[in-house]
Amino acid sequence: MNTPTRLPLDAIAIGSMLIVCAVLGIQQVALKSVADDMSPVLQLAIRSGIAALLLGCLMWWRKERFPLTDGTLLPGLSLGLLFSLEYLFLGEGLRHTSASRMVVFLYSAPLVSAAVLHFMRREERLAPVQWVGVCIAFAGLALAFLVTGDDSDTVIGSQLWGDFLGLLAGVAWGLSTVVVRTTSLADIPATRTLMYQLVVAFVALLLAALVLDQTSFTLSGALAGNLLFQGIVVAFGSFLVWLILLRRYVASELGVLLFMTPIFGVAFGVILLDEPLHGVFMVGAVMVMIGIVLVSTGKQLLKQLTPD
Repeated sequence: MNTPTRLPLDAIAIGSMLIVCAVLGIQQVALKSVADDMSPVLQLAIRSGIAALLLGCLMWWRKERFPLTDGTLLPGLSLGLLFSLEYLFLGEGLRHTSASRMVVFLYSAPLVSAAVLHFMRREERLAPVQWVGVCIAFAGLALAFLVTGDDSDTVIGSQLWGDFLGLLAGVAWGLSTVVVRTTSLADIPATRTLMYQLVVAFVALLLAALVLDQTSFTLSGALAGNLLFQGIVVAFGSFLVWLILLRRYVASELGVLLFMTPIFGVAFGVILLDEPLHGVFMVGAVMVMIGIVLVSTGKQLLKQLTPD
């Protein structure tokens, strides 16, 4: 397998990531806002199907082939399974915790991918200052996890379960990045990689909704608009842009820009859903973002501070 040269971040990458982070930051809020009309898991299954249809039309128009005998089938299915698990944990977690809390735990993903890639790819090995960032971020996650407010034990237990599912979603996402970077998927167009994710997620999440008895829904204008937004903008547009960026730029450097997503997510949750905002939780969230910044920029900082 050929290892493509990754580009340093430029204005295009930064601008694209700003839009992607805003979209990803609001997706939890969008899912939770219509959770009474349709379960988040079923929403995620339908949006994956919508995005898969759109992507299939794009690939047909561009006359892209989708061979299954080029060595990408197994890693593609593995990626799709991780993608499905990420959104199963996300959907179930949103039934128990707030959207603003969920987004912070979900974005432990860059830490997971950076730590795993350290042991798999020489060019992605972490410097000591980056390991300090990992420790700060995970300490922040622990602090955020322990802040539950003044509700009853039942509510607190439900929230902790939702937070834990958010962490599992972050782990699944982080491992997805590892699969993309270290397998034959790194050499194929981003459209094919995304198609693996969407098709597997549509089938797996639909089955999960059936097993969990979460197939009932109440059709409303808000729900229909939400599903279109989720399918077209989030699952099709932003994910495709993310995969394109991941193939062109250094993953650890892109990770620093992902720290904007929790900021968007928390802000949208507070503004749009009137979710409570605890001071200690925000301290933990800030620690997470500081840790991600150190992990993503630690090597560059060392180069600037170390004299030639």
